[in-house]
Amino acid sequence: MALAISTGKVDITPPVGSIMAGYGVDTPRVATGVNRPLRARCTIFWDDGWPNAIVTVDTLAFGRSLHINIRDRVAAIGIPQGDFVLSTSHTHSGPATTEKLDPFIAYNANATHRTQISNLSTALADKIVQLVQDTYNATRVPCTLDYKVTTQNWSYNREGMSYRETDVPVLVARNSSGAPLAVLFSYGCHPVAGGSQTLLDPDYPGAAADRIESSTGALAQFILGPCGDQNPDGVFSLSYVDQLGQNLATAVTTAMATPGRALAGPILTGYSTVNLPLDITPTPGNMQVVKNIYQQRQQNYPSGYHRRHAQTMIQQIDSNTFATSVPLPIQVWKLSGAPGLRMVFSGGEVVSGFAVYMRSLYGGSSRLLYSTCCHETLCYIPSDELLRRGESYAGGFDADHPGIAGGSMTVYGYLGHFRGKPTASSPNGVEQIYINAVRSLLGTP
Repeated sequence: MALAISTGKVDITPPVGSIMAGYGVDTPRVATGVNRPLRARCTIFWDDGWPNAIVTVDTLAFGRSLHINIRDRVAAIGIPQGDFVLSTSHTHSGPATTEKLDPFIAYNANATHRTQISNLSTALADKIVQLVQDTYNATRVPCTLDYKVTTQNWSYNREGMSYRETDVPVLVARNSSGAPLAVLFSYGCHPVAGGSQTLLDPDYPGAAADRIESSTGALAQFILGPCGDQNPDGVFSLSYVDQLGQNLATAVTTAMATPGRALAGPILTGYSTVNLPLDITPTPGNMQVVKNIYQQRQQNYPSGYHRRHAQTMIQQIDSNTFATSVPLPIQVWKLSGAPGLRMVFSGGEVVSGFAVYMRSLYGGSSRLLYSTCCHETLCYIPSDELLRRGESYAGGFDADHPGIAGGSMTVYGYLGHFRGKPTASSPNGVEQIYINAVRSLLGTP
């Protein structure tokens, strides 16, 4: 199969004064300047003339409506939904967007702030769609593809579990002379190295991508690995961002210096949306009990985002508008080779245990590239192991009221946490449903 690529890049840095995303605060974090520009990058892999596009964006997350708006408009360009990947770097030093995190709950954004966030989100969507259109129309350069895995070791499990991400997958497109045209690289670690400061910055993914591009001339796209329980192991600061970006860039450029395992077309793709159940019993009697608990939390909790979450949940109970499940998009690409490569592009902040399990089935990172925070980042995706704990931020509940949403599910704006499978006879929960959906797309190991 003849392969070619076209590439594009656009600056998406919002204006100074924009509301920043990523941390629960009582006073909105307002951008006071720019440390490093934010960018969106696009590579279209042309498989015998058929387009398969990956867009990576330096922002925290897309909610469902914004993601679907972009995906539908890209389909109108001529790239079907299974052949279009939308990935966020999940930087916590970028702009807030509509829906997720919930701007009122997480940032205490008032009506004026929310209008600003909405307008910025619309402008961002327009820039992304135009980037895809421009890349679609750009010169197509014949290429080969090769793949290898290198390592970094500065991620640790912040939930205290045994899983620790170290693998750095590197997929390179080269011209006929072997020079790199584009590289897709990944690492499983939260992009929070900059900490809660007020300069716009793409965090370590953008710092690494800029350095790779400067040293190789290839377009560099970062896709986030399974980061839901992984953090950088250091003191957060913008200088720490530079350090990690340099470390990651050096590892990737060193890997790029010699070709890895050859890959080829056809590029086979699949896309589906799975509904993950929340642990909610929506009977009138139970909803009254839940409302009473939220009323207590609204009055007594010390953290502002817990109180605003409680206020919002009371309104949703009264209007019967609360969600009982979460729709999660999952996408898979498959490349041929000896052996080939399967690539998972999952929505949500997926904890690392899922990737560890999937790699054990599908040949490790050399055969399976597992990325998250793609398409829509509607919440964390926890394992049963996390859901069985007495308290877990990624699991989405607090020790004092385990029957209602806590932890991460508050800032994401849900009434309850996910349903687990605490016993063998329990109905399937988030872990089983999520794994089955991914395996259905991946196929037989």
